[in-house]
Amino acid sequence: MISFTTAQLNLWIATFLFPLARILGFVATAPILSNRQIPRDIKVAFGVVITLAVAPTLNLQPDIEPGSAMGIFVLFQQIVIGLAMGFAMRLIFTAVEMAGEVAGLQIGLGFASFYDPQRGSFTPVVGQFLGIIAGLTFLALDGHLYLLAGLAESFQTLPITTTPISGSAFHTLALWGGGIFAFALQLSLPVLAVLLVTNLAMGILSRSAPQVNLFAIGFPITLTVGFVILALTMGYFAPLLDQLAHQGLDTMLRVTRQLNGH
Repeated sequence: MISFTTAQLNLWIATFLFPLARILGFVATAPILSNRQIPRDIKVAFGVVITLAVAPTLNLQPDIEPGSAMGIFVLFQQIVIGLAMGFAMRLIFTAVEMAGEVAGLQIGLGFASFYDPQRGSFTPVVGQFLGIIAGLTFLALDGHLYLLAGLAESFQTLPITTTPISGSAFHTLALWGGGIFAFALQLSLPVLAVLLVTNLAMGILSRSAPQVNLFAIGFPITLTVGFVILALTMGYFAPLLDQLAHQGLDTMLRVTRQLNGH
């Protein structure tokens, strides 16, 4: 007859429940994995599979009872850790989409928007286009595998314990967000610079030839110039995204170390 104690049962539940909470929090915010078109059942099943692969390698404190106040505290901590890690990587795609939105506004496509299934809202078409390109490039660069490797490494860098997490990591996330949005402006800078020169040229043209109807020719010119510059900059997009993805992974791991107080 097979018998087991309450302490063993609590340890088995904790060994599965606590890493599952971190993994599901990561899946809820990480790029690609958090896409709203992926059914929730698939996301949960994916989290369970990853947990079954990771849980046997963990060393948990045997005195953590999942149903106790301390167990609930640890569970909440794991959710926060997973959300923070996924958010650090999600900011990269937010920057790319922001660059597309800024470029689209300058081109004159601010009114053109489509439903974005990842955000669950309407976004400008240029921003959504760059977001799709960024997602496909990220998959081509095996970024999703690096994400899972970083998630597995986080259990060694930041073990599941009752020690409260440090708040310095959230300051790092805030600084990372500021740097990411600065990168978004740099990414859209070629389009902004060329369109600024184009608008200046059309302003000079309107002064030298007042009979020219700029309202009739201005929009086609800015639209054509904007798309040409976007096409020319696509060749430099993959190396920049690769560099930014590695910076995001380093930031994600640094956040886990700082949550541990290191």
